[in-house]
Amino acid sequence: MQSKLGLPDLEIILALHRGRTLAGAAERLKVDTSTVFRSIKRIEKDIGELLFERGRQGYVATELGRTLASHAERIEAQLEEAREAAFDQAAEPSGALRLTMTDTLLHSVLLPVLPRFSAAYPHIGLDLVTTNVLANLSQRDADIAIRVTSAPPEHLVGIRLGTMRSAVYASKDYLARQPEGRHVSEMDWIALDDSLPDHPSQHWRRQHFPKLAPRHRLSNLLAVGGAIANGMGVGIVPLAVLRGHPQAVIVDGPLPELDIGLWALAHPDTRYLGRMKAMFDFLRSETVLPA
Repeated sequence: MQSKLGLPDLEIILALHRGRTLAGAAERLKVDTSTVFRSIKRIEKDIGELLFERGRQGYVATELGRTLASHAERIEAQLEEAREAAFDQAAEPSGALRLTMTDTLLHSVLLPVLPRFSAAYPHIGLDLVTTNVLANLSQRDADIAIRVTSAPPEHLVGIRLGTMRSAVYASKDYLARQPEGRHVSEMDWIALDDSLPDHPSQHWRRQHFPKLAPRHRLSNLLAVGGAIANGMGVGIVPLAVLRGHPQAVIVDGPLPELDIGLWALAHPDTRYLGRMKAMFDFLRSETVLPA
């Protein structure tokens, strides 16, 4: 007997694959959890195959479940393109765009330019999510991920926005308090804490000053930059974090070993939507990183 699998069924499968829990799927679909549970059981009975296995990680899709979710994603993307075509491609891009990035990138790179995007595209709303974890763009946790990386994931597409460069910084006031001739390795160092032990700045410091123990530790580069600017010591941050700060002085650098690419990444099925293209074109032309 041929399955009665339809578009609403694929939508439910995709929602559970993305949400991983009944509550997560229900929130995406704007229904209650019992509706999702009954629907998945009905679909599995209809096609005679298990689509999800329930475990500690929540509902994990089987191979068939992942295949059907992948089909549903393509249909979803094509449907969005069709809607845009129906409402005239010449019209202004509209809708919501969800961007994910770290706190450091949000404050030092994006917020200085995004007001111009908002002014140019008044019908696009922005959801800005800060996290150190690369969002699963295939599951639409975000539309665009802004990340520093030397090797973007092969399953994503994107554009390189430039090179993030870093240096050892201190404040003018802090340096003025140091005895003449004091070496940078003898100063109070500010570093990332143990939540980011493998950050390139940590490796650079250990390689060049193996006996140095940082006096102050903070949870992100934005905080490190703030501590440096306020005179707590010296530390390594991207040039973008302290550019233009009246107190910030480069003590050593920029450091070529810490150069790393800045990328805007998206899922291949979504990058040609009007609002996505608008953001990519904007970031390509407006992102300026200090050299």
